Amino acid sequence: MTISLTISPQEIYYEMVYYPLPHLTRHHDATPGCPADNPTAPDFGPLASLIGEWQGKDPEGKPMTASYQWTGAGTSLVETMTKAQKPMMMTIYHADKGSLMLTHYCKLGNQPRMRADMPESAAKTLSFNFVDVTNLVNPTDAHMHKVSFTFQDQDHFTQEWMLSKDGKELPHRFEFARVK
Repeated sequence: MTISLTISPQEIYYEMVYYPLPHLTRHHDATPGCPADNPTAPDFGPLASLIGEWQGKDPEGKPMTASYQWTGAGTSLVETMTKAQKPMMMTIYHADKGSLMLTHYCKLGNQPRMRADMPESAAKTLSFNFVDVTNLVNPTDAHMHKVSFTFQDQDHFTQEWMLSKDGKELPHRFEFARVK
């Protein structure tokens, strides 16, 4: 007898969020696979403090969640953002030649890449600027062009994404608080 099982990415995410594996959700200093376990892993500065689960609000004030986890033995940080009834978005942060890079897998169907200077651990802000984008038909089509993080304290941060559309930049601000 053969049994076939199909699992969607949303079902996998649901299992990870509502039934998390302990080694994926502890603070970064105690998480296997985190930079502390890998001497060649880069210093992600204040981004490392985001490991865990967050609740927040989108620009319209609607609730959303964000999750941060290490992957690749602490060489990459995975951000997963979800809003009710909306497609999940993922951003992966990694080091590249002395700076930080990100690839944002956007609900718009394109994948912008951005770069930031390597931050210090105590940095209160971190800004990524556009490098290029894949899966974009025209340069004036909507895509994320910049993102800035502001770290208020260990339990609060803000992201401000800049959407580029028809040559204009439109800010999208997200505010988050750590789930305790």
